[in-house]
Amino acid sequence: MLRASGSFDVTLKPLDAYAKSDSPLLGRMSIDKQYHGDLTGMARGEMLTGMTEVKNSGVYVAVERFAGTVNGKRGTFIMHHTGIMERGAQRLSITIVPDSGTDQLAGISGSMSIDIKDGKHFYSLDYSLP
Repeated sequence: MLRASGSFDVTLKPLDAYAKSDSPLLGRMSIDKQYHGDLTGMARGEMLTGMTEVKNSGVYVAVERFAGTVNGKRGTFIMHHTGIMERGAQRLSITIVPDSGTDQLAGISGSMSIDIKDGKHFYSLDYSLP
């Protein structure tokens, strides 16, 4: 396994799909990210959220497409996110979608973890290439 790490900036914007819904607990957002460090590039995607009436409990799923370089290798790939929070306890899974890599990243597989410290976002991507 290879590792790439660094930071990223993220902008989330609400989208209209659930704005007029009878359930304010559902949400949809656009994701724009700028990756720095071993991943250099940008990602765009969408996120669906579901909150509960219990404080600090909810779920999100997201799909984002990264375009740029990973440790100097250029291409694109798609990542799938599933995040669950149960009364503040978090579980997060971010996986590279099989067969989504292009160019020098064709065949990439792996998973990412995210850490937020003092409002800044950091990533660690464990991956392999053929």
